[in-house]
Amino acid sequence: MELSTAVVPEKVIGMMWYDGGWGWSGWFFMTVVMVVFWSLLIVGIVALTHYLTSTHRGRQSDPTSGDAAWGSRRAEDLLAERFARGEIDEDEYKRRLTLLREQR
Repeated sequence: MELSTAVVPEKVIGMMWYDGGWGWSGWFFMTVVMVVFWSLLIVGIVALTHYLTSTHRGRQSDPTSGDAAWGSRRAEDLLAERFARGEIDEDEYKRRLTLLREQR
C-alpha cells in the first residue's frame, strides 16, 4: 500500500492561518487597546482607593452652616482639648474662647 500525497487546497491553508487582511496593523491595534484597558483599570483602582481612604470623607459638618462656622467650631474644640490636657490655664482658655467667638 502506497501513501498518496494529497493536495491541500489553498483555501484550507488560508483558514488555518486566518489571513483576514489586517496584517500587522491588527496586532498593533490590539496592543494599543490592551495598554489603554489596563491603564484605565489601574487608574480606576488607584482613584477608588484614594477616594475610600481620604480624610475628607470622615469630616462631618452641619449642613445649615458654612465652612467658616465649621472652622470656628473646630477651633473651639481644639482649644477645649488643650485646656483639658492642661496645656493652657483657665484664664487663657476663657480669653481665647472669647476672641474666637467675637470673630464669628
